[in-house]
Amino acid sequence: MRVLGLMSGTSLDGIDAALVRFEGEAPGGVPRWELEAFRFTPYTDERRARISGAIETGSAAAIARLHADLGEWFAEAALALCESAGVPPARLAAIGSHGQTVWHAPPELERGATLQLGCAATIAERTGCPVVSDFRSRDVAAGGHGAPLIAWVDRVLFAHPERARVLANLGGIANATHVPAGGAGRLLAFDTGPGNALVDAAVERATEGAERFDRQGDRARRGRVMEDLLSLMLEDPYFAAEPPKTTGRERYGPATVGALIDRVAPMRPEEWDDLVATLTELTAATVADAITRWLEPRGVDEVIVAGGGASNTFLMERLSARLPNLAVHSARSIGLDPDAKEAVAFAALAWAHLRGLPANEPGATGAAGPRVLGSLTPGEGGGRNRGGGTGT
Repeated sequence: MRVLGLMSGTSLDGIDAALVRFEGEAPGGVPRWELEAFRFTPYTDERRARISGAIETGSAAAIARLHADLGEWFAEAALALCESAGVPPARLAAIGSHGQTVWHAPPELERGATLQLGCAATIAERTGCPVVSDFRSRDVAAGGHGAPLIAWVDRVLFAHPERARVLANLGGIANATHVPAGGAGRLLAFDTGPGNALVDAAVERATEGAERFDRQGDRARRGRVMEDLLSLMLEDPYFAAEPPKTTGRERYGPATVGALIDRVAPMRPEEWDDLVATLTELTAATVADAITRWLEPRGVDEVIVAGGGASNTFLMERLSARLPNLAVHSARSIGLDPDAKEAVAFAALAWAHLRGLPANEPGATGAAGPRVLGSLTPGEGGGRNRGGGTGT
C-alpha cells in the first residue's frame, strides 16, 4: 500500500511530501515500511504572506479563499512528487494531508479548538486519489489536545526493540515523545515549546526578509546569549506546566519576537545575532528541561532529533550540552531524512485510517480514549479508488 503524506508546518516555509510504502503487518499491527521518495516545495513569498496574513489578521473571506488555494498547492506538491518518483497517482491508496494549522487552542477552561486549512476535496479532484484529512479534530472532540499526533507514529514506526528513545521534533514548535523499548506501554508526548519559530522570526526581522532561518546556526554561534532576557523568557509558565500540553504560533510566533525587540530596542546591528543566540538557547534549554524533567526519569537510552532544527548544527550542539548524560543524534542516524519525518507521519496516519486503526495516544493528548483519526474524501469523481483502495 502506497500512501503519500503532505505536511505544511508552523514554520510556513513550504510543503513536505513523502511517498511511503507499507507492506503487511508484523505482530501487534506494526507495518513494514519504506520511504520511497521525499520532496520539499517551498512557498513563494506571495503564498507565504497569504498564509501568515490569514493566521494573524485573516477575515472569513481571506480564510475561505486560502482554504481553497491551499488545496490546489497541496495537490501540486503531491503530483510533483509522483512525477519525480515515477509513481502514477493511480498507484496511491490515499493521500494523507495534515493541512496548514491557522489556529490551535488547547483545552483549558473549555474544550479545545483547532483549525487546519487545505481543501481535501480539491486535492482529491486534482489527483484522483482518496484523501484522508482533518486528523486532529476527532481527538479534540474527545477532550484531547489534538496533538502531538506524532506520538502514535513514533511508537509504530520508530520504537527500538532494546532501547528506550526520546523522539524529538524541532519544527516551528518542538515536541518530544518517550517510546519505551519495544514500543510497549504508555507513551508520554507533548509540545515542549518553541522550536525554530522564534529564531526564524528573528532572522527574518534582522535581514528584512532576505533570510528566513539561521543556516546551521551560524548567527547564533556568532552571538552572545542575553542572559537577562533568557531568564525572563524561561519564566513563561508553559514550560513548567504538566503534560499533556500543546502550543503553537499563537504563543511562540512573530508577535512574540516583536515584543522582545521592543523590550531591548534600539538594537545595534551586532545585537541581532545576540537575539538569535538567545532564542536558540531558549529552544535548547526548554527541550532539554522537558526531557530531563518528565522523560529521563522513565529511562532514556538515546534522543533522536528530526525537523528543521536537526540541521541547525549549533542548536544540536547546545541541546547535547544540556543533556550531558544522553546520546543526542539526528534522525539520519536511523536512516530517516529529518525533514521528512512529519510528512511520513501523516502518510502513516492515513494508512491507519484506511485500516480502521485508532491512531491517537490518549495518554499523550488527553483524549477520552483511542479514536480513528481523519475524514476520508473519495477520489476519482467520488467513487472508489483505482485498484479497490489498496494501492500496489
